[in-house]
Parts: sequence; structure tokens; C-alpha cells
Amino acid sequence: MVTATVREWNGEEGWGVLDIQATGFRTLSPGQQVDLTWEAPGFKQDGYDYRAMSIVSRPA
Repeated sequence: MVTATVREWNGEEGWGVLDIQATGFRTLSPGQQVDLTWEAPGFKQDGYDYRAMSIVSRPA
């Protein structure tokens, strides 16, 4: 189970920012490999063409 808190919500455009708290969350480091799913939403979000939908840290 994942718990999230809505930080921002734009009802007119249908997007928001969530702060997520999940069991086992640690931190990511530069150079670390991760598995992820991503999408290209068709518009730039914060200047980027793509966004991660799910990120899972790989075992060391």
C-alpha cells in the first residue's frame, strides 16, 4: 500500500503533484541503475518531454 499527499492539483488541466510515502523508500544516487516505466505526455512538463511513472531501484 502506498500513501500519498496531494501537493498541487490543477483541475482544469487534469494534473497534479503527489508526495508519496512508501514502505522501503530509500534514496537514489547518481550512477545507480533503476527500472522504470515512462511516458511522453505530448507536452513539456517542467521543460522535459518524458516523465517517469514508476521507478524501482535495482539490487546492488
